[in-house]
Amino acid sequence: MKILRQLSALQHRQGYVDDDSLREMSRRLNVPLYRLEGLVSFYTHFRRSAPPRHTVTVCRDVICSMFGADALCERIQTVADAGSVAVEEVSCLGRCDSPPVVAVNDVPLPAHDQVFALIDGSGSLPENAPTDSPRTWLCDPYSSANEHYATAIQLCQSPDELAEACLGRLSESNLRGMGGAGFPTGRKWQMVASQPTHPKYVICNADESEPGTFKDRVILEELPHLMIEGMVLAGLVVGAEQGIVYLRHEYDRERQAVSRALDDARARGVLGDNAAGSGRPFDIEVFISPGGYILGEETALLEALEDRRGEPRNKPPYPGSHGLWGRPTLINNVETFALAASIVCRGPDWWHEQGHEEFSGLKFVCISGDIERPGVYEIPHGTPVLELIRLAGGMRDGLPLKAFLPGGASSNFLTAGHADTPLDFDAMQRAGSMLGTGAVIVIAEGRELFPLATNLVRFFRNESCGKCVPCRVGTEKAVGLLEQVRLGASPPRDLDVLDELGETLEQTSICGLGQVALNPILSMLRHFPDEVPH
Repeated sequence: MKILRQLSALQHRQGYVDDDSLREMSRRLNVPLYRLEGLVSFYTHFRRSAPPRHTVTVCRDVICSMFGADALCERIQTVADAGSVAVEEVSCLGRCDSPPVVAVNDVPLPAHDQVFALIDGSGSLPENAPTDSPRTWLCDPYSSANEHYATAIQLCQSPDELAEACLGRLSESNLRGMGGAGFPTGRKWQMVASQPTHPKYVICNADESEPGTFKDRVILEELPHLMIEGMVLAGLVVGAEQGIVYLRHEYDRERQAVSRALDDARARGVLGDNAAGSGRPFDIEVFISPGGYILGEETALLEALEDRRGEPRNKPPYPGSHGLWGRPTLINNVETFALAASIVCRGPDWWHEQGHEEFSGLKFVCISGDIERPGVYEIPHGTPVLELIRLAGGMRDGLPLKAFLPGGASSNFLTAGHADTPLDFDAMQRAGSMLGTGAVIVIAEGRELFPLATNLVRFFRNESCGKCVPCRVGTEKAVGLLEQVRLGASPPRDLDVLDELGETLEQTSICGLGQVALNPILSMLRHFPDEVPH
């Protein structure tokens, strides 16, 4: 039925979803009105009333809070005319390399003076178009756009050898999923390929929404052809005819880049009824998420694609056998598909040569916080954190390193003494944290860690879908307790209950959000107990 697509189209046309339009849609689609109301109330992007001339959104999460988001939001509110400008604090906008992040009418503004110029009427919204000069990346095997998709086209000249070539090279490379879980990519493709049920689907999870994580955003804008080629190869290998890029709605610039690349792939015959000359159909569509961090969880994403509230499913069964519409579904993130295409083209030997010392491969990492040049870097897998910090220009203003999160908001804090740890799944686990999404958040001496850890826990509280009681209630209790201690209304010893609460959430929450929600504060208390307010 594509209900969510129609709701999103309605909001795009008129700026909000009104009661009359919902009733008309209910009659037209023969869908109960309560079901439409349930969708609109769940997804954060839908508005129920007409928006003002400008809606200013200010990120409130950890990186932006470190760089004055609260003060900036107050400044904007003091000059904003309530009748024509709405000012809202929102969760991470995926641009942690330029904090504090502000967007006006969903267009991110690199300079804050542009916000005030828009408010007083002296400025206009800048063009929100993809870059015309993408950087050169080591993983891209193509020296020019004319060469794009050559790997898929060449392999499809011998369709019978396609699956063996792809699965063999991915397995030999030991590529692991780069969305956080680190599951072996070749094994995942093989599992879906072996399923006898049809139809099958290939989904690219491009809904990165965790504070500190923005590497897929850059790949989407600068290397969309590699992601598409990876999806095409995956689709032909597993036996799917339909691919879907599930993209967060804040990434409109990236949506444009992907749409252009998809049009180009269709024009070349890489997508369509005879995909890459394979004699089999495969095409890709883009689905724009109606909002919410929880949609990055693969089964919540599937629920959204099936026009339901994006609440995670109990597992098993897993998407590989029972995914979209109950059919076998391969889900990888943007980086995984892009690197898979590179490996299939160049081979596992090349891949092994790219790593740092005894490690294999390349890794996209995003680094933010107290460093001179925050951004996305393509590094040899296994590069130590300290070397990444040097690559990013070193610590801001030459300050000493105090702590870091190696894998985004859901990973554990590590101390400066862990800065020689390689950026690798197993190495980070041995150090007491995780590589996660490859999002390194750097904190310098002089920062207070307790409010930063509280901010992270508050993010997970805000983004909980509320489906399971442990996560819904536990995160609320944790944030309340942290606030009480911060204000001096509760003694620090009350924080002792967080260990038991964290264990309960880890063991009983349906999905990863609840399982990791207290990681930041528990690891901060373990490594930096003196940071608790007294």
